[in-house]
Amino acid sequence: MKYCQGPKCHLYDTKDRLRGPKGAKVYQTRRRSSFHYLGGNACSMNCERDWFDKFGERAVDHFGRIHEPTTLTQDNAWSKEHDEYDHTNEQWSFCIANRLTKERRPITQAQYDDINFVRP
Repeated sequence: MKYCQGPKCHLYDTKDRLRGPKGAKVYQTRRRSSFHYLGGNACSMNCERDWFDKFGERAVDHFGRIHEPTTLTQDNAWSKEHDEYDHTNEQWSFCIANRLTKERRPITQAQYDDINFVRP
């Protein structure tokens, strides 16, 4: 069972955090939520924000801080999309589209599913 990773989760005054017998009540950390806050590690947006306020700077430094702007060019502007559902054949049609030039090229489902296929 996973518990919320928010460092202040147990401090929030809600009924579902209140535990224990009468006269010995305590607030405790909630279980994580099904809404996938913080990638499934927090119970609410408040706890997600608390975590980022405490650990966000360290996380960005650890995983890599961007020092120069990232640029979208015609070469790296390709993205895979599924176009429309063909009710006759009961299947999707897939394409790869360039977000800058608006060019669209049909691809197979195998190419769509291949994570290494990123441009035509």
